[in-house]
Order: sequence, then structure tokens, then C-alpha cells
Amino acid sequence: MAKKAVQQFMLGSVLKNENAVRETLSAMKAAGYDSIELCGFMLHPMGFLIRMLTKAAGMPVGSGGNLDWEKLVRESGLNVVSVHQDLGSIERDTKAVAEEAKRFGTDMVVITGMYRFDYGSEEAVRELSRRLDAAGKALGEQGIRLLYHNHNCELRKVNADKCAYDLLLEETDSDYVNFEFDSYWFTEGGADAKLWMRRLGSRMKLWHINDRGTRMTGSAMTPILKTDSMELGTGNMDLEGMTEIAKENGIEAVILESHRNWVDHSPVASLELSSKWLNGHF
Repeated sequence: MAKKAVQQFMLGSVLKNENAVRETLSAMKAAGYDSIELCGFMLHPMGFLIRMLTKAAGMPVGSGGNLDWEKLVRESGLNVVSVHQDLGSIERDTKAVAEEAKRFGTDMVVITGMYRFDYGSEEAVRELSRRLDAAGKALGEQGIRLLYHNHNCELRKVNADKCAYDLLLEETDSDYVNFEFDSYWFTEGGADAKLWMRRLGSRMKLWHINDRGTRMTGSAMTPILKTDSMELGTGNMDLEGMTEIAKENGIEAVILESHRNWVDHSPVASLELSSKWLNGHF
């Protein structure tokens, strides 16, 4: 049975101090989640620039980087599915990244895409594939598996026939690199998420799940509403069909993550509502 987790990044706005973290993790467990996925740069004090960039993007990370996450997770009784990291950190000090993952009891590290990177360049994406293979091999020697997490930028065409994600799948070695598939971002990018999930097959180790739809917030000036993330089962994505494929692929965990548009403006209320759908399907 796949684990049910929440990505730490979703909780940034409520991670103000140890008591707030304990209350949040306790609420997760009470709602039926058994795991958390950690975000590397939220585990340590972060620089002003990173804090401001994430806040400007509508994804505040809070002050959780000043807390003892090893102790807090251990006390909560939750498992750690994986740790999100950046490729540069892995390349600079593979051993340190691997040791941190092991301290949290996980053997998976996930790269969450590349910043200031041209996903429309075939040469750049082929080089990224080579870097991913090298990083995955180095982590593998430390007993850690490497996964790659997509957003929507991987759908950019690199030539007339292929997008960046095509190359990442074709050019990386499954012995070194596998995938954490985010169905929301590919759906947002106009792709058929189920098609890609079938194509990933057993290389899809983790599933980032979210729903997508519209929420009326008052009198609309136009009948056209902006779509955004939604709690599971309240939007219009084919989560049932995706779940069937995810189970066929043998995923190890399904992980909830959204950054905004939460019911009651609360990430905790949002994850509690989404848990009702998750608990009925996993």
C-alpha cells in the first residue's frame, strides 16, 4: 500500500515555531497521513533572497528552517518519504545529501527541476540528463535513489517532435534516475497526465497529487473564472483514472502539495479535506 504524505513546502505559512509544527504534524496524522516529504532548504536557516523569492511566488516558507526537524518528525511518528534537493547541492557534496536523507530514514532524494534553465534547448536538456545520471550514480553508491520532479516547463518543445520531458525519460538511465510525477503541473501545461503516467510505468516511484478547478470568491465580472489548485475531489481532474494507473505503476507514496487557494485560506484545513478523498482511495 502506498504511503500517504504531505509535502513540507505546503505548510510553510504555518510553520512558525515548534508548537505550531507539532500541532500541524499531529493534524496530518489525525487526518490519516502517515508520512511527510521534506524540502531541503526548509530544513536549515535560509538566506534572505530565497525567502523573498518564494514569498513573491506566492509560496511562503515560514521560519521552519530554524527548527530541529529530525526531532520534530521523530516525535510526530510520521515517516519521511523523501527529501527534495537541488542538483547543485548533490553535485557539490553527494555524501552530505545522502547522509541527511538517511538521518530522516529515507533512501530517496528528489530534484525539483532547474532554475534559470532553458528547457527549450535540446543541448541543455541532454546535458541535464547526463548530469542527472552522474548524480544518480553517485547517490546510488551511497545507498540513495534519485528522482526527478516535473513542473510544467518540461513540456517545452526542444525540437519539432519532442519536449524536454521526452529527452529526460529517454536520455537518463533507469538504474540511476527515476521520477516523482506531478500530474497537476502537466495538466496545467495542457498535457494528458494519464498518458505520461502510463509512459513512465515503473519509473514513476512517487506521485504528487492535487486537483484543479475553479472556486467562486464573489461576484464575477466575467463568466470566465481562473483555474487554480483545489482540494482532492473538488476539482475536475480525472483523479480516479490517475489513481488506477499509479497503482499499476507500483508507486511507493502519493504526496499532496498545493501552494494557495486553500479552503478557509488554511493549508491544514485543505489537507484535512483532501484526506477524505485520499483515505477512500489509498
